Amino acid sequence: MLIRAPAILCASRAHGEHGAVVRLMTADHGLIAGYVAGARGRTLRPILIPGNLVEAQLNSRTASQLPSARLELVTSRGPWLTEPLASAGIGWATTLTARALPEGQPFPALHSALEAVLDAICHAPSARGWARAISAYETLLLREIGYGHAPIPPADEPWESLLARLDRQGLALAKHLLADPRRDGMAARAMLIDRLKRIDGGTA
Repeated sequence: MLIRAPAILCASRAHGEHGAVVRLMTADHGLIAGYVAGARGRTLRPILIPGNLVEAQLNSRTASQLPSARLELVTSRGPWLTEPLASAGIGWATTLTARALPEGQPFPALHSALEAVLDAICHAPSARGWARAISAYETLLLREIGYGHAPIPPADEPWESLLARLDRQGLALAKHLLADPRRDGMAARAMLIDRLKRIDGGTA
């Protein structure tokens, strides 16, 4: 197997003494996993940040083998990880993608939407703007996997209504997609929602 594709890095987990297993979201191949050698070195650490856009090359000799992955940085989300709200937003969007989607199944609409969400988090003037993008992405993901047919939230939805919508969506996500108690994927979302609810009349 040989895959070369632009990808969004959604997860990176240390593996062995020096490597890491990464999960990458691509437009044509969906979510794919690979092993990155030397992941803890100075060169690769800044690349293996969830949310980063990378150029990926994955190789494996057999279908059952975890591919080896080589990544080149295209766009870094590192500068936004010092901002608590932006960091929580990036963390949740990538965690949801890595844990909810089946590997090897293309979801081109979700790939495009995830890239748009990450761009919104990094460049929108306030969290009030990109929180709607997060809600829309959750709605689309639930639809694409076959759970629910809720409409995309309107752009002019009042803030309190949006927070209530996010609460409802959280119940659906926990029930259908992230219910495995061994993998607490909802912790990242709880942190994000808590921080969003602290916004009260400001422009954060």
